[in-house]
Parts: sequence; structure tokens; C-alpha cells
Amino acid sequence: MKSTKSLFYILLVLISVLYTSCDDKLTETNVNPLGVDPETVNPNLLVATIISGTAKPYLSESYNGNVAGAMQYVQKSGWSSGLNKFNWVGERSWGGWFANLRNTDHLYRRAEEEGMEFQMGIALVMRAFNFAYIADSWGDAPFTDALKGITGEQEYLFPKFDSQEAIYKGIIDDLKEANTLLSKSKGEYDRIDPDADLIYHGDPTKWRKFANTLMLRYYMRLSEKDLQYAQSGIEEIISNSGTYPIFESEDDDATMGFVGTYDGDSWPANTTFDASESNFNRLQLCAGFRDVLVGHNDPRIGVWFNKVRVQIKVSDMYSPVADTTVDNIRYIHPDSLVARNLAIYDKDNWVANIEAGKTLVDTGQYVGMPLGAFVGEGYTWNLNPEPRQGGFNVHNSALADMYKEAKGDYLKARLISYAETCFILAEAAQKGWSVGLSSKEWYEKGVRASFNIWGIGDKADAYLTEPGVAYDGSLYQILEQKWIANWTVAHEAWNDWKRTGLPDFTFGPNTKRDEMPLRFMYGNAEKNRNNTNYLEAIGRLEQTQYVATEGIDSPWSKPWILQGTGKPY
Repeated sequence: MKSTKSLFYILLVLISVLYTSCDDKLTETNVNPLGVDPETVNPNLLVATIISGTAKPYLSESYNGNVAGAMQYVQKSGWSSGLNKFNWVGERSWGGWFANLRNTDHLYRRAEEEGMEFQMGIALVMRAFNFAYIADSWGDAPFTDALKGITGEQEYLFPKFDSQEAIYKGIIDDLKEANTLLSKSKGEYDRIDPDADLIYHGDPTKWRKFANTLMLRYYMRLSEKDLQYAQSGIEEIISNSGTYPIFESEDDDATMGFVGTYDGDSWPANTTFDASESNFNRLQLCAGFRDVLVGHNDPRIGVWFNKVRVQIKVSDMYSPVADTTVDNIRYIHPDSLVARNLAIYDKDNWVANIEAGKTLVDTGQYVGMPLGAFVGEGYTWNLNPEPRQGGFNVHNSALADMYKEAKGDYLKARLISYAETCFILAEAAQKGWSVGLSSKEWYEKGVRASFNIWGIGDKADAYLTEPGVAYDGSLYQILEQKWIANWTVAHEAWNDWKRTGLPDFTFGPNTKRDEMPLRFMYGNAEKNRNNTNYLEAIGRLEQTQYVATEGIDSPWSKPWILQGTGKPY
């Protein structure tokens, strides 16, 4: 019932923004009988649209978008140059994110008019999240003057770009205001509709924790640029839990489930609404992620991915036959490796073998496609017997079957989690900041939280004793486990990597550039309609040696947050 009601809210809000004339009476009364007047719309009707309009695009970039590929969670077997090869050169519109922001602005104004502080708090949290995504992804952007075009004043039609620093610190101010607005008990708020709230179903305490936990994320984001500001901000939150409550368990995670009634309200790349299964089949495990998961004996790999349907073995069992498949095992004669210029995949030397002109063969039970290994598309990887666009590869690990579904208990867009919170605080403690517990304690809490999320909490203790997993005090280990835990939250893992250079990734010689991208290029709307402010903004970028013919507005230029840090390169 809740899912049906939520879908109704979304449809109603979409209808409410239509301004088509229906008859002479509409002209006379200036009322649309088919919609809801935006000036009098119930704020609850906007809440579901804002949440869904934020959560699904965030998930899509983080699960099957270019960032998910760059962070080596997945690769695609076809139509994949952006995801597999860092081919990010080209404009990238932020229109959808600013559409969300216009909705948050309208929600805040309507809620303020109606005296609905809970909805005002939601608006500020979602405003902060959307502006942070923009600053994280593009760099400088309209912030102070954004969303004011409704006034009709000329300066707001062409808004100036604020610095990343101003945006991040403005976001933190918004979250502090949200913390205050959301500090009452549920019974003290007016007209909360649990069905409109797709994350916490009308619980102001959880929204308050969400706001303060996001502050931890953005304070840490600033730690390489303004250490004192970041440290004092995080320490203030942790030392004043009554004033700034944060996530305390996985039950607090900011997640949105899916309705599953049509493709638009379902898990991305599902097969329920794609009978061809092409989108699902093309999305496969990446070798970089596989190597770490297998190397640590990580049981999460079996939750997220399937073993190969047909494993490859190098054996002379069926000699003199060079290559044969028996009982779902493909046997390749050792002499055939030499004759066909094949090399067994090894995480330490596969790039050298690619550069030597060899074709790689992976003999694991879990197999991942290496990033940047192919001149063309990846559907030929690992001697695929049926290489074609959109086809399945029996020799590479597909995503787990649950990801074929339109909805499910584990199929949630995750905006921020308790596991991420623990790893943020583990890093803070590792830096020597006062955050209540030791770095080791927060680190182990983060690992356990991730295992709990995926229903394998009983395996966490054993995992924490594995070589390379047992706490050793290194920042590398904290960031590596945070990266693993951020499966389907690749956008946040990307921001950690940009800030720290961790984890240290290996990729092949066939990428667009020799390093990973740092940002998105601005869209044509900014170049064409707001050119003066656009030129001023790109003038504040710092070129790296990887910038080429695209000019300074490049995915390889450094925005403010990275300038002077020496990270990630």
C-alpha cells in the first residue's frame, strides 16, 4: 500500500506542474482543474518527487554509470567507452540536479508558508545533498544566486558560480539549520505524511541523524584543504551527541527502495522490464574489485556476483585436443596457450602482458573484466565463445541474480550509510582526532555494518582476522574497506579516491588518458547561456598534464578541492 501511495504522489506532482489551458473557464479563473496549483500545493506532495529524483540518479551513476566503472566495481561488455576507458570528454548536463534543487526550494518555501518545519528540514537536507553532488562532480557552480530566477531579476537569470569552498561550507550551514528544524519529537510537527517520505516514513529523528551524518562526510571532504575546520567540525559533532545525533546502526541508513511497477520506479538495468536482458548482461564484475575481494576471502563477493558459468582450466587432460568444454569446464591445453599467444591473468603483471600483445585468460571461479584492457569492446574478453554486443559471457562473473529484479530487500539506493559513518570516524581517529573510539574500533564497526547490510553479519568476525583485513593502523586499509563497503555508492568512493589517492588502482593501456578523471565537464547550457560566469569558473581550474585538446574545462583539470594537495596525482 505504501508503495502504491508513493507512486500516486509522484504522479500527482508531475501533473501539478502542467500549465496547459483547458477551456475558457481556466483562463477566467487562472486555475488548472487537472492539476495542483504550485502556489498552494501541499508540501508533502513534493517530498516523494524530490527523494526519488535524487536517489535513483545517484544510484545509477554509482552502480552502472561511468563512475562505477572508474572505481573498478563493474565493467561493461559493450557500448562502454565511458565506463571502461575514461572516455569522459564531452559536456555533462547538471539539469536534472538543478531540477531537484528547484523542487527543494519550492518545498522549503511552501512548508515555511504552512508552518511545516519537518518538511522544511527535509528540503534543506536534500538541497545539501544535491548541491554537494554538483560540487563534487563539476566543481564551482551557481549556489548563492542559484534558484532565484523566479524573481525575474537579470542577475539571477545568469547566476555567478560560487567556489567549491563556499558551496561545501554553505551546505554544512544548511545541514546545521536542518538539525535545528528536525530536533522536535514527531508529535510536535504538523501534517507529517509517512507515505510521502520514501526514506524514513516521517521520522524526524532519523532525518536529523541523516543531516548530521552528511556533515561528517563533507567535513572530511574538506580535510585536505581546511584541516582545522574539518577537525573541529567533526569533533564538535561527536562530542555533542545530544545536539548532533548521528547514525548509530544500519537501521539508520538513508536508503530508498523501489516500487517495481515500471522501469522508471525500478532497480536500474533489471530484466523485469528488459526482456532482452541486454542491459543486465553487459554489466559485469571488474577485475580490480574481484582481485581485492578474492584476495581477502571476502564473502560479500558471493552476495553481489555469480561465479562464472563455465570456468577455464589450463590442462592436458583431454590431450591432444587444444580446447574443449566438458561438464561446464573449458580445458585449454598448455601448448595452446603458447600457440595462441595467450597469458594467464595475474593481478601483478597483466598490464605488461597486454602491452606485450598477449591475450589474457582468467581461470578463476570469479572472473572480472580488466579496466582499459581492450582497444575495442569487452565482449571478446576471456575467450568468450559467443562474443556480441549485449550478450552474456559464460567466462566472466555476472551480477547476482537479485539484480535482475525490479525491487527487493537488498535493492536500495543508498545515499549514506552507518558503515560509511564508521569509516569516516576511523579515518578521523587515525588522524589523531577525538571521536570517542579508537580507529581500530570504528574500522571494525564499519566492516561489521557492511556485512550486516548484506545479511552475512555472522561472517564478519572471521573476516576481520584475514591477512590484509585485520586492522594494521594504515589509512590505506581504512579506505580500501570503505571502498568495498561503498558498492553501489561509487560516487562517494570516487570522492574519497580523489581526496586521498586510495585505493591504488591498476588499469590497462587502452584508456582515454593515463590517469582517472577528476570531474565532469560543464554542460553546453552553461557555455551558451551563462558564458561570462562559465569562463570565470573554468579559469579557476588547474590544468594537469593529462589535459589535452578539450582545454581547461577537462575531466583531468583540478577543481579547488584538489589544488595544492598533491592528490590524487
